[in-house]
Amino acid sequence: MQQNSVFITAFESACCAGLSCEALFEAICAHQSGIGCYEGYVHDKVVALGKISHEESRKRLLHQVCEAVRIQRGLEHFHDTLLVVGSSVGGMQRTEEIFFHDHSYVRIDPKGHIIHTIASSLHEVYGFKDDISFSTACTSSANALGYAYEVMKKGVYQRVLVVGFDTLSSTTILGFDALGVLSTQPCRPFDEARQGMNVSEGIAVLLLEHAPTKGCVQLKGVGYSSDAHHMAQPSPHGEGAIKAMQNALACEGILPEEVAYINAHGTGTQANDKSEACAIEELFGAQPFVSSTKSITGHTLGASGALEAIICAMALQKQIIPPSTALQTPENKALQFVYEPCSMPFRYALSNSLAFGGNNTSLLLGVLHEG
Repeated sequence: MQQNSVFITAFESACCAGLSCEALFEAICAHQSGIGCYEGYVHDKVVALGKISHEESRKRLLHQVCEAVRIQRGLEHFHDTLLVVGSSVGGMQRTEEIFFHDHSYVRIDPKGHIIHTIASSLHEVYGFKDDISFSTACTSSANALGYAYEVMKKGVYQRVLVVGFDTLSSTTILGFDALGVLSTQPCRPFDEARQGMNVSEGIAVLLLEHAPTKGCVQLKGVGYSSDAHHMAQPSPHGEGAIKAMQNALACEGILPEEVAYINAHGTGTQANDKSEACAIEELFGAQPFVSSTKSITGHTLGASGALEAIICAMALQKQIIPPSTALQTPENKALQFVYEPCSMPFRYALSNSLAFGGNNTSLLLGVLHEG
């Protein structure tokens, strides 16, 4: 065992499909979407969104999820731990609440608006050794995991807590509406009849350490690319996604044919799904199983990379390939989409996160050989 291998030793989540990672995985396998239809966010329009069903403030819920990870791992504290946060919204929701109530900016605290407000809130409670925040749109927490992987491989830190966190923000919802990509129903990634995406909120927390624990999953590699094809659309043939996936595999010399499952970014928009499907077909052919779980969770934006890393970790632990939901007629006929949960032995899973500006990140996860 290499000294600087990186293992995911504990994790927990909360999203519209479940207030724990176990509830989330059960919902995915049972095709129970957490997405609902709501008025009031977009003028004269009903839109499908993923809202967490919990009365606690999102800040308090975030602390509860972090505490669950600490207890799960049996740690007394996080004083020797680096905190890495990925978010695209930061404290924007709180800013909106104040402004919509007061119709004034007077009471808005700029320090509570920025991305770093999440890390500051957690630092006050846990006293981390240090912290850093990433905001790269929909790759935010995937890049947070990537940064954690890199500093641990280099031996800079022995333990890192990665947090993906985004809340529902009117600014974000209206922004995607302006782009014409919001769906009025739960999204249908990769389907010919897809209408668009569902903006959602989510919390995902993963603890990374050098020493493996029983049943843990290894973070085997991280791949990045920046194709800069367009400000808001991916390259039609997925060149950026291909490069990111290739770079993730190259971290430990894993061949494409060794990857059994790909958790696709799969947002349900016309441009993303077509591009990503082309990329997967070009690099892998029809060999790996492919699904998008966003028809259950919605698109949790900056939290999606960490949330879907947890889904992949659970899939590897349980040896169950998670299915897509609401996929009836795939636009790409070459890929091996999964329609029902599939129990089978497999070692490697890839999780894709693709963001505005051609900012792409792929995470490679694996399980250890028996014995």
